[in-house]
Amino acid sequence: MDVQRLRVLRELADRGSVAAVADALSFTPSAISQQLKALAEEVGMPLTEPAGRGLRLTDVGRALAAEAEGVLTALARADAAVERLRTTPRGQVRMAIFPSGARMLLPGVLARLDDVAEVDLQCRDVDMNPAEVTALAADFDVVVTHRDEHAPPHAVERRVVVPLLREPLDVVLPPGHLLARRRKVRLDELAGEAWISVEVGWPVDDVLRSLALHTDTRPRIVQRINDFSVTEELVAAGRGVALLPRYSTDDRGGRRLVRRPLAGVRAARLVEAVLRTSAAERPAVRTVLDALCAEAASLTGA
Repeated sequence: MDVQRLRVLRELADRGSVAAVADALSFTPSAISQQLKALAEEVGMPLTEPAGRGLRLTDVGRALAAEAEGVLTALARADAAVERLRTTPRGQVRMAIFPSGARMLLPGVLARLDDVAEVDLQCRDVDMNPAEVTALAADFDVVVTHRDEHAPPHAVERRVVVPLLREPLDVVLPPGHLLARRRKVRLDELAGEAWISVEVGWPVDDVLRSLALHTDTRPRIVQRINDFSVTEELVAAGRGVALLPRYSTDDRGGRRLVRRPLAGVRAARLVEAVLRTSAAERPAVRTVLDALCAEAASLTGA
């Protein structure tokens, strides 16, 4: 089978449409359709079927796409074997990372890579939700993402998931709040507060809703802000309380904000790196993963 056609099938499995594959691979949609048709003729069985105005993979197409990743991984492994003959890892590594994760991890990761001159880490901050990770892993070598620790894990088919850290979520209060003197705060004590959360379906909002179900309370959400630095400013100004991640919140030693753990419940987000198995074979990518893991360990004391 033609490797390029297998790559086209893999991209269709990840991106979901011929147009998206064409855009990613810099081909016309017609050329992509021809590649898929030729591959189906090689296999002797239909790989796609109509779905509305687009296409979707048949069972045979999905099975072959899974095997295609294995073939492409083997090719990447062969490239890596040659790469390892060089004295240092080299090449560009593209990384997508969610904004508060970038605030927490990126400066330290870049500092750790300063001595690896041949690795060029190119980063983009992406305000992602878990459903978008698969598509992002098709565009980037490494995707640093986060999810509620009670949420389902990321799909691992044709993916490598590297755990980085568990980041507890604390209640964040204005310094003059009545509960600021407490060592821990129960969620039911905050039932009457104005809450600042994030968009529905994003990890921190999932945690707040799951905590609400656990404690039989209904939080009164007055603002939905995805940028945690804005949320910090609103809490500091007395506009509400919030759940914010422990290691990436700038409380300025308690002078600007007061962080308190939740009593009686576990609330945290899991920070993970997700990448294709083929990308994981590149020495430069592994160097970036090592820097991510080391920086995460330095934050948690692991």
